[in-house]
Amino acid sequence: MSALGDPISEWAGGFATGGLVHLNGNSLGPPRVDLTDRLAAVVTDQWTPGQVRAWFRDGWLDLPRTVGDKLAPLLGAAEGQVVIAGDTTSTTLFNALVAACRLRERPVLLIEAEAFPTDLYIAASVARLLGRELVVESRDGFDTYLGEHGDRVGVALAAPVDFRTGRRRDIGTTTALCHAVGALAVWDLCHAAGVLPTNLDTNDVDLAIGCGYKYLGGGPGAPAFLYVAARWQSEVDFPLAGWHGHADPFAMTPDFVPAAGIDRGRNGTPPLLSLVALDHALEPLVAVGIDELHRRTKELGEAFLAGLRPDIEVVSPRDPDQRGGHLALRVSDADAVEHGLAERDVLVDARPPDLIRVAFAPLYVTPEHVRTATEAIHSVLAPPN
Repeated sequence: MSALGDPISEWAGGFATGGLVHLNGNSLGPPRVDLTDRLAAVVTDQWTPGQVRAWFRDGWLDLPRTVGDKLAPLLGAAEGQVVIAGDTTSTTLFNALVAACRLRERPVLLIEAEAFPTDLYIAASVARLLGRELVVESRDGFDTYLGEHGDRVGVALAAPVDFRTGRRRDIGTTTALCHAVGALAVWDLCHAAGVLPTNLDTNDVDLAIGCGYKYLGGGPGAPAFLYVAARWQSEVDFPLAGWHGHADPFAMTPDFVPAAGIDRGRNGTPPLLSLVALDHALEPLVAVGIDELHRRTKELGEAFLAGLRPDIEVVSPRDPDQRGGHLALRVSDADAVEHGLAERDVLVDARPPDLIRVAFAPLYVTPEHVRTATEAIHSVLAPPN
């Protein structure tokens, strides 16, 4: 494994890790060390003297769009197609799925059985609400269904990274398969944004959502983002028609007139301090660039596998080009292993009953952390017979 070098090395010491090895950045990573300074400046220099005037004077009202434009290069999107919706990931997914279904009046909403639970729950709710048929297929059955019954599918929801195993699904191939049968492709980027090139524009994606608190590092409960391809922005009809998505929010008219462009994906008043924290977290990611972030993630994962005891079962693909930013290990008691590693200052996360996930967020995970983690895992797990 090569030594750390530019452009990542200048950021490596800039995170408040508390002396812990953070290998759970696919759930929540550490903040940058100067985050409190950034938040304090907003409170002291903007909120306190400006009060409500700060929404206009200090650009608060524009932050959902400006932070979205900052995030866009990491997603492979041009400006004007990403907005920080100001909501949870689940709410944003609901908004995107309903809007996509309204664009395609077909009976079936298709999703993988292996999808993240909230995706399954939200998809089921949308199907009930709109009178659609929810079809849940295995990973391979998903493609087969599109090939055999694609003319019935209005919208297909997929993720480029399996949240359990890390196995990748190719965005371009699946989107092309959807479009070939006239369906729209909606993508959940929660486990991809910040570590995996998604190339939304090049891959002709229709809509996508993702969270701000995983690899993007925006902090606990950071607001979700929404991508809408430019070609759909004049047609898309979101069910959550909040006043910040209005063409003229402060006109206070009784009828909703959607804003032009990506702003129509906004809802109510944005969570300002969370937006500032996410904006702050994005700075080093954007400076490094998604290709270098992805390269380093793969490099760290390969080093981990090279140091791992061969009797430990890895359920993720061994080929680094076939997985996202984390590896999943099968163990006999995932919760106990997670707790045992935490006692050794190594943070991973468990997916009971028998998986632990080890994530390689590229800005703050180092080769030394990888070595420490493998030694800790060997210590916690029983030796081979």
